[in-house]
Formats: sequence, structure tokens, C-alpha cells
Amino acid sequence: MDESKLCTIEQIERYLAGNSEVEFSGYENDLERYAHLSRVLKRFDYPRRNKRERGVLLAYLRRTSGYSRAQLTRLVARWHANRKAATPLLKRYSAPVAPFKRKYLAADIKLLVEMDKANDNVCGPATAHLLKRAYQTYGDERYQRLASLSVSHLYNLRKSAGYQTQRTHFTKTHPVRNPIGVRKAPRPNGRAGFIRVDSVHQGDLDGVKGVYHITCVDEVSQWQVESCVQGISEAFLLPVLALVMAQFPFEIVGFHSDNGSEYINTKVAKLLSKLHIEQTKSRARHSNDNALAESKNASVVRKHMGYSHIPQKHAEPINHFYQQRFNPWLNLHRPSMFSTEIVTPKGKIIKRYSHKDVKTPLECLVLLDNQGLVNFKTSATLTALLIQSNQMTDLAAAQQMQQAKDALFKTFANSKNSGRKNEQRSPASISPRTAAGRLESAFNNRSI
Repeated sequence: MDESKLCTIEQIERYLAGNSEVEFSGYENDLERYAHLSRVLKRFDYPRRNKRERGVLLAYLRRTSGYSRAQLTRLVARWHANRKAATPLLKRYSAPVAPFKRKYLAADIKLLVEMDKANDNVCGPATAHLLKRAYQTYGDERYQRLASLSVSHLYNLRKSAGYQTQRTHFTKTHPVRNPIGVRKAPRPNGRAGFIRVDSVHQGDLDGVKGVYHITCVDEVSQWQVESCVQGISEAFLLPVLALVMAQFPFEIVGFHSDNGSEYINTKVAKLLSKLHIEQTKSRARHSNDNALAESKNASVVRKHMGYSHIPQKHAEPINHFYQQRFNPWLNLHRPSMFSTEIVTPKGKIIKRYSHKDVKTPLECLVLLDNQGLVNFKTSATLTALLIQSNQMTDLAAAQQMQQAKDALFKTFANSKNSGRKNEQRSPASISPRTAAGRLESAFNNRSI
């Protein structure tokens, strides 16, 4: 539009009255609008106009430029201050010459993806603890920036496009809800040696039972031992108890379970009584008594072994995998959340989970040993565990565990379905009386 013929205030007023519905939007950029504003203000000698005439000119400029009243007022003030310059109005902002420097690079995202793959996406505090240990404990210089990564920003990196392109599959853990009747809750008072026990069934297929996983975890240190049996009767369970208790580095004081008959029976009770281990079972309407073992079933067993049916003949290789790879990784390299108990003025105990309390079970045992709250089987047990922990990094241990697990699951896939009805006999297919006798003699000799 050629508006240079509008030279008087009266013409501007008639224009505004006759074109009240007309809007202009043909400017390609702000520089053209600035040039239009400068021409109009200079042609009408804006500084010498009275208040009414200035109002008319501002209304005209608002109509033709499209700027708001506030923005137009600022631009007119700038023009008035610099009107003697060759170009009174200039853009005072531009795109940055260089983008903002990134703190976490693509290589850091790749390391985070590698850590999450190896540990199956553990919670944010545990992952941050693993990254910190990779740099400070094991001296891996690649994790220097990630060692100071906050938990909140860790989740931001997991949502980033670079992370999503490399790790796109996430599986949420399904909670296990088993009704538990309880009788008595043990009181460890900060001492290690009070274990919680629970069983997990691997499912049925065509009426055939699968394997059973036995979860044993210490209440204070969260030292955890997993085992696998073909069934949960006394003939299968009693020999496995020796294998389970041998993997605990400290003396066992308490044995807590639900009201299942696999643990509440005369054979197990006799064995625990002879070893001076207190056996407790849960109280009614107190489902939290065995919550620690139940939570480990969900966050450990179901996460790594899944929900699909596994034939009973695979119990022995699963047990070997647990003993050789899985249990050492759980206790030496996998962080766990520990709570801090706070007593309110009313006497109520509240548990708080803070990031500083994230540590591995071995790190917790070191703290308990400094306080004299753990009784190791031998004086060199803790030193041997620390040496074993420092032989490889957390990431390397997790990767070796994953490789062993993949090899184990390949044997499941290669198994023929025709052999499902001819399950292998249990290595403990001896009579319950003989099994119990062997277990008692092993404990009497203290060979484990």
C-alpha cells in the first residue's frame, strides 16, 4: 500500500473512520515495519504534535503495523531517542552465534543407555549410585560427568530423543499380590541375620507345574540369595536350604515366612531349632510383615525370570546360574534402597527413603560391621567379599550376568515340548528323612 499521500491529521482520521475493519499483515519482517514507523513519524513531525494528534498517529500506526499499544509505545520512544541517527529503529536481538554448550554429550547418553540395559532400568537413585560408583570406586573416566548427574535430570535424559532412539522398550514391573496371614514379626534391632523367605511359582502349562523360586533376603542388610527347586515339598526344599544358608556370609538368627506348609512343617522346625534359629510366621491382617521378600519377588525374580512357564527339568541349571552369577551380582553390585526411621512426637515410626541411603548390600554390611551389628562366619569373610567386589565394575558384572541369563533362556527355547511330561527327577529325590538327616549333619560339621 502506498500511504505517502496521507500528509495531514485530518486525512488520517478519515482513513481510520472509513477502514475500521481493515488489517494489514503484508510485512515480511520487522525491519519493514520499523522502516514504515520511521517514515510516518518523520513525515508528520511526531515530536511537535499535541497530545490529540499523537493519539491519532499512534492509532494509525497500530492499524498499519499490527503492533500492540505497549510495543508501539516502546518503539516510538526508541525512535524519539535516536531520531537524528541514520536508522533510528534497529533490531536489538538476534539469534545466538553459537548454541548453548551441552553438559551431557551423546557419549554420556550412550553410557547411560548401556547402564540401563545391563541393569534392566532400575530406579533413578540406584542408577545414579551406579554411575557414581563407576567413576569414584572403579576409576572409569568415561563416567566423570555422569557421576554428578542428579536423579531428576537422569529422568530428563531418559526422555530425550537421543536416549529414546537407542532404548525404546520399557516394561513396567507387575506387582505381586499374595495374601499373607501373619503371626509374629521379628525384631532385628539393626542386626544382620534375620532373613525373610518366600516362594514364587513360575506358572503352569497344560496342567504341568513349573519351577519354584525361593527368595531369601536379610531384613537389615538386604543380602539376598535366590534358589530354584522343582517343587516346594519337603523332599525338594530341605536340601536347597543348605545351599541357601551357605551363601549368607553371616550367622542366621531368625527365619521368617508366611503360613505356607513348605516352611511351616515339623522337618523345617526341627532343623531350625537344632541350629538355634528362631522361626517366626506372620500375624493376621499385617501384610507388611513379609513385604520385603514379596517386594524382592517383584523387583528381582519377576523382572529377570519373567512370568512364562519354565519346565521343572530346568531347576538345576537355574540354580547354577543363581549361585555362580546372579547372587554375587545382587549382593556386590546391585544397589538397593534403604530406609531411615523417623519417630514423630506422637511416637509413630515413619520410614523415609533418601538418595544418600542408596547402597549395595555389601556396602551395608561394611557399615554394620563398623557398628558391631553383624556376626560373620569367619574373620576373613568381609575381606574376601570386598576383594571379589573390586575384581570387576558394576557394569561388567551386570553384563556378565545378562550374558549368562541369555544363555540360560536359550536352553529353555531349545527344549522340546514333547519332553514336558517326562520331567527330570529332582537331585534331591531321596526321602525327606534322609534329606533332613544330611542337612543336619552338614550344619553340625559347620562345613558350610
